[in-house]
Amino acid sequence: MSEFDALLVLSFGGPEGPDEVRPFLENVVRGRGVPPERLDAVEEHYRHFGGVSPINARNRELIAAIRERTDLPVYFGNRNWHPMAEDTVAQMARDGVRRALVFATSAYGGYSACRQYHEDIARSRKAVGDGAPELVKLRHFFDHPEFVAANADAVRAALATLPAEVRDSARIVFTAHSIPTAADAAAGPSEEGGHRYSEQIADAARLVAADLGVAEHDVVWQSRSGPPQVPWLEPDIVDHIEALHAAGVPAVVVAPVGFVSDHVEVVWDLDNEAADRAAELGMGFARAATAGPDPRFADMVVELIAEHTSGAPERGIGSVPRAGCTVNGEPCAVNCCLPARRPSCPR
Repeated sequence: MSEFDALLVLSFGGPEGPDEVRPFLENVVRGRGVPPERLDAVEEHYRHFGGVSPINARNRELIAAIRERTDLPVYFGNRNWHPMAEDTVAQMARDGVRRALVFATSAYGGYSACRQYHEDIARSRKAVGDGAPELVKLRHFFDHPEFVAANADAVRAALATLPAEVRDSARIVFTAHSIPTAADAAAGPSEEGGHRYSEQIADAARLVAADLGVAEHDVVWQSRSGPPQVPWLEPDIVDHIEALHAAGVPAVVVAPVGFVSDHVEVVWDLDNEAADRAAELGMGFARAATAGPDPRFADMVVELIAEHTSGAPERGIGSVPRAGCTVNGEPCAVNCCLPARRPSCPR
């Protein structure tokens, strides 16, 4: 097998103090024409949590867990906030890293979930120049058995917090970040080998529900932004909670299967907006944890590494396509995961 001498954990990034919020958001939307008033609204969400997103802390915890499981040096870089990917790749070059694997903290295909990480890799290598290490991005993992099991157990734990009288009739609702419907369609249907984000989300939800033994579940969306005239994936989580209430459902467990760790969108949209609306309606509400803190998630990352370093078999139990590894920021296909309209959603 080919030799690799490091792992780069590549993520979205988030502020770690009030003074970092606005610069972070400006990085997220740079060049996209997002009006200042939209940033003002999102900035308030961050300030509700003291200007700190949980995402960097969760990633550092993941890195510590990976380091316990592998001898490879593990580096940390972000798209939008420190440590920036360009700076990290430069440090890797100074440390003599020549060939590294890249674990991007998204399980799925699509522009923001996958192709934009290819762009991050290519941009970072270009910034470093001729001495940049070769970077090989690990595959999608939405249907990996460890990811599915961690999400299923998180739902079980959330269900256990509901009052006994509504627990058995609670509806399991899976959520993921909404994207424009045109961007989702741009990936192509799965029967043509596409990596359509919405299909992968639905497959992951199906697998988790099957692990739970749940006959029925819902897949809904959250965190949409952009002009109201642009169609995005629906229904929205809050609208769906209202519809479930109207249908007589007494309680809901919300499982953010589209996210691998908490960040401000998860804790604001679900723990505040969705939870508050359920409380107003008198519904039982529980939010499942994301999979990232579960020890099996780090185990999975090490398995993905082993596919490249020791020829370990590729494990996946889904029914829709996923992309394999990519090198130096080149996407797995020329037209894979192209956005019809570049997303403009600050987290």
